[in-house]
Amino acid sequence: MASYEKRGTKWRVKVRRLGYPEQTDTFYTKAEARTWARLVESQMDTHTWRDQREARNTTLHDALDRYWREVASKKKQPDKERSRVRLWQQSKIAEAHLLSIRGGDLAEWRDDRLESGVTGGTVRRDLAMMQHLFNVARKEWKMEGLMNPVDDIRKPPPGKARTQRVSPAEEQALLAAAVSPTVHDLIILALETAMRRSELLGLVWSLIDLQSGTAHLPDTKNNDARTVPLSPRAVGVLEAMPRQMEGTVFCMTRDQVVGAWRRTRKAAELEHIRFHDLRHEGTSRLAESGLFSVLELSAISGHKDMQMLRRYTHPRAGDLAMKMRA
Repeated sequence: MASYEKRGTKWRVKVRRLGYPEQTDTFYTKAEARTWARLVESQMDTHTWRDQREARNTTLHDALDRYWREVASKKKQPDKERSRVRLWQQSKIAEAHLLSIRGGDLAEWRDDRLESGVTGGTVRRDLAMMQHLFNVARKEWKMEGLMNPVDDIRKPPPGKARTQRVSPAEEQALLAAAVSPTVHDLIILALETAMRRSELLGLVWSLIDLQSGTAHLPDTKNNDARTVPLSPRAVGVLEAMPRQMEGTVFCMTRDQVVGAWRRTRKAAELEHIRFHDLRHEGTSRLAESGLFSVLELSAISGHKDMQMLRRYTHPRAGDLAMKMRA
């Protein structure tokens, strides 16, 4: 049974049912309080009621702290996840309680981000993290009655796939401008193996076989181990490097590589080229060689999705035109 009490300009309502914890909420009008009470009583009568006190008392900011500790910090790329957590914690809805966040709040946030110049793909990834947070809260944090507001809004289109290539002249300019021999070798191996930056930094000498020309990657972004073939040029670079059999090939952290790459491309006057474009270029060159089938190319690059692999292989139109004339 529900009871109502006026407190100042608001109405406080309590719902009591045998076998359920007492439910209390406050509304501006008695009509709103009655509507809420009838809904709660109906859910209790039909055994569909879910306790929403935890969701009502937890702010998005606090939920993001917990999400970071229990989920995001354990992902493959925790640095990126940490940046997204901080981004959401700086938003104006961070102090709102989870139960009060609606699709309209997130739609407004989405539109503000897009208007500020952030790409649709980035906004989609930010929303995907928020969607996962609400799912985790509902399934694992005893917030069963919590709805997921991200499900109610349109996601921006992912945008066009990046098609940046690295020409031979640009490659030579980057190598000449490399701020250290380590960065010089990183650039060559990225182009020759199409490995991700994290995979290159995870290379260990004990898993490289220069005789057979292979490098084994036990831990990749896709969670699948793979063995990458090494070109003669890649083998030559590795043979010339000093090494300890128990150590890593590149003794640099992610942040050190990021800083060194920025200085290198600035010195080469090629600041539009990203380090990931080297992997893109390496994959494209392998595809253009005509030596590998799509499945073989996938095994080398580690792409599980053939559609994603297509986005990384962009033959030059001029080369295709020459084939047509041949």
